[in-house]
Amino acid sequence: MPTAASSTEVRRAVRDVAYLVAFRAGTVRRPRAFAVTAAIFVGLTAAATGGPPFVEGAGSYRGYALDTISVLPSAMAGFLLIAIASAVASGGGRELLDREHAVVHPVSPTTDHLGALLLAPLNIAWLVQAWLLLGATSYGVQRAFLPFALVGIFLWIVLATATGQVVAWTVEAVRRRNHGIAAVRVMAGVLFGIAVLLQLSGRLGTLLDSFPTTRLAAGLVNGFGGRWVLCVCIEVGLVVLAVALGAVPGHLAARRTPRDELRVESGSYPARGLPRSPLAALVRTDRGSVWRAVPMRRGLAVLAVGPGIVALAGNLDWAQMTILPGLVASGGALLFGVNAWCLDARGGLWRESLPVGAGTVFAARTWVLTEFLLVASFATMVLAGLRAGLPDAAEFTALLCTWVVVVLQVVSSAMRWSSRRPFAVDLRSARATPAPPLVMVGYSTKLAVTTTLTSLVFSGLAKVPHPEVSLLVASPFLVWSMVRLLHARDAWTDPVRRATVVTTVAG
Repeated sequence: MPTAASSTEVRRAVRDVAYLVAFRAGTVRRPRAFAVTAAIFVGLTAAATGGPPFVEGAGSYRGYALDTISVLPSAMAGFLLIAIASAVASGGGRELLDREHAVVHPVSPTTDHLGALLLAPLNIAWLVQAWLLLGATSYGVQRAFLPFALVGIFLWIVLATATGQVVAWTVEAVRRRNHGIAAVRVMAGVLFGIAVLLQLSGRLGTLLDSFPTTRLAAGLVNGFGGRWVLCVCIEVGLVVLAVALGAVPGHLAARRTPRDELRVESGSYPARGLPRSPLAALVRTDRGSVWRAVPMRRGLAVLAVGPGIVALAGNLDWAQMTILPGLVASGGALLFGVNAWCLDARGGLWRESLPVGAGTVFAARTWVLTEFLLVASFATMVLAGLRAGLPDAAEFTALLCTWVVVVLQVVSSAMRWSSRRPFAVDLRSARATPAPPLVMVGYSTKLAVTTTLTSLVFSGLAKVPHPEVSLLVASPFLVWSMVRLLHARDAWTDPVRRATVVTTVAG
């Protein structure tokens, strides 16, 4: 049977995507907040596009404007790599319809592919990179040429997203073959080794400069003309090709069983000795549910290794490295922490029948989330520090304070949101998210802003030759986060609130 999508199937898939979007929109709990949030993101996009041209020196082709134009091809290539990495880590993109619901309401792989493309912008990393790319173009290009350049850059963003989807579905189809998991891991290791060798040999910049984005950017930023028309036509053709081509590996992946997910669900785990306390038993149970889940393992690998490789390639110093723990902790909480009780699913009803206090259950879940974030951020800092040399006392203290502070900030926020806005989701799928896409964007924005501002504070303190200053500044941050965590604990121990959370996640 052919795997390519026919024109009839494409029309049906487009219609089904419209139905699914209408269905998801109809299930929004707070329509007014949804509309306000959407308006905010539209406004931010308009500001990123329309604000930079009015900054002094914009479009002058000298100074910072010239530097911006010079790095634009590399920024375009970087956006493509981020789109690919994000889609691969999520197993081909986010699901417009949950896997459990798709059993009752089956959708075609083409519909799944188009839905994943539609959800790609609902990702804070995607949004920030797109805003930066549009803003850099608006700042560097002359106003007379700017509308044409923005059209070309917008088409590039669409093309990079569609290309990432093609690569992600292809990797997922390979991963589901015999020995596919090992093949994908070997391939990732080889690519990592090549990237490190290129960086150490000083040829990574030369490779980036040789990307086709250099010639493409040159054709887009010089105004309307034959070269601009040619570049735009090439982009439009490649977008159509990538969107259509993505359905082929999507069909291949849909025909095969997700081996890593099946191995977890059908695995046999030998019994271990009884823990010494109820808290230890709950921690063991929660730890197993997290570390055995496919999206958690993939997410941890991407979060721990990805920023570390970037920092290693960029040769960051210890003061600059303070930004990394917050970045990784924020991403780790988005894997499950912002809706931490959804890990129980229907088992939450059983757990509520156990003769264990609610405070003990909260402590166990908080501990597991904390250790998950600590492990991920620690691995990133180790990778980043391989080329940074030995830190002095002030730098080391500032980095440790940042690490502890941002992790506690993220944990307190996540546990509070978990009780305030629970969602029923199935995290067995590698493509699942703990909350609806737009809610995830809001969570990621709040976490990113909070942890980034905190990291910048300690980045400045790393240059102060007195380590005790970082400890003094960290104290109020820790106290405030502990107070918020205790309030989250009080919310969970309230029987009415806890009943609402358990019945919601069990649904």
